[in-house]
Amino acid sequence: MPPFKFKGVDFLDFDSLLSQDELLVRENTRKFIEENLVPIIEQCNREGRFPRQLVKPMGELGFFGASLKGYGCAGMSNVEYGLVMQELERGDSGVRSFVSVQSALVMYPIYAFGSDAQKEQWLPKLATGEKLGCFGLTEPDFGSNPGGMRTRAARKGDEYILNGEKMWITSGSIADIAVVWAKSDEHDGKIRGFLVETNRPGFKAQDVHGKWSLRASVTSGLSLQDVHIPAANLLPKSDGLKSPLMCLNQARYGIAWGAIGAAMSCYDTALQYAKLRKQFRDQPIASHQLVQEKLTWMITEISKAQLLALQVGRLKDSGKVQHQHISMAKRNNVWMALECARMARDILGGNGITDDYPIMRHMMNLESVKTYEGTHDIHALIIGANVTGIDAF
Repeated sequence: MPPFKFKGVDFLDFDSLLSQDELLVRENTRKFIEENLVPIIEQCNREGRFPRQLVKPMGELGFFGASLKGYGCAGMSNVEYGLVMQELERGDSGVRSFVSVQSALVMYPIYAFGSDAQKEQWLPKLATGEKLGCFGLTEPDFGSNPGGMRTRAARKGDEYILNGEKMWITSGSIADIAVVWAKSDEHDGKIRGFLVETNRPGFKAQDVHGKWSLRASVTSGLSLQDVHIPAANLLPKSDGLKSPLMCLNQARYGIAWGAIGAAMSCYDTALQYAKLRKQFRDQPIASHQLVQEKLTWMITEISKAQLLALQVGRLKDSGKVQHQHISMAKRNNVWMALECARMARDILGGNGITDDYPIMRHMMNLESVKTYEGTHDIHALIIGANVTGIDAF
């Protein structure tokens, strides 16, 4: 059975809610993904290889730091940025993760917490992809509890000396600059952000191998052993744990849109397959009640997720979004996408496990997406604390 060309997913005339600029951004990104990523992604996934050749073209299209203003960034609205993330993850979660990290976890903290000199030095080069970055918050023993981190920054004269370990770091071994979060002895142990050039002595990045998920993305552990950086590399406006959590909110917002793209890919593949695959009395399996029930669940949940993401995006563009809104969108939409992947795999039967189709790759990727940037359960507690007024952490 031949591979399928994506036909789009819009049950509720969702496109009527988008502006012409928003539609144009989505179509340009969709065209790029169809022409450049879709033809190579299965081979990249097999080889565990990040498609580095796409970095420069993505920079030229303004994908990096897309919603930031100035410094060579595209200045997109948050909804436009979300639609970019949707199409990227329809191609592959690992590629969307790379763009999310570059944008929300490297460029955003420099933009929000950096000095003018830091912004001018790094943002234009990160926007084009000439320089790549990574975000060092999670540690081997501290994921859902980042405030327990052990990484330390000690002030000595005009320098800081950093020591610690970071884990599950996207782009760690290909980054030119790392945004590292550490407890600063100069600031009574408060968490601060530091820009660490990755070629400094004592900085090492080692890739994680044997991954069944996000195989087309670079994942690394970082080691900092007496890494000396100038005092000017402190992000001066970073102020405690709330600063990296603000960065994570930016990334979680993009994930909420990205997961829709993965779900769309799975649904569209399953729908087209079901119309062609014949079984029992030479009828397409799409004529069977059980298959129709699965497709109905998928398109209903995708439609709801689209509306949720759009409303959160509109709130973000109007300056009214709250972190619990983003938590709801991330939690719901990733869960929905993973369920869509599982149902689509079921519809495709044995063919669903092969990489002739994107289903199993999306399913494996989404297992990571469900965990990172706040697990499904952690986001439940964030929402629960908001609606009850009681913190259950």
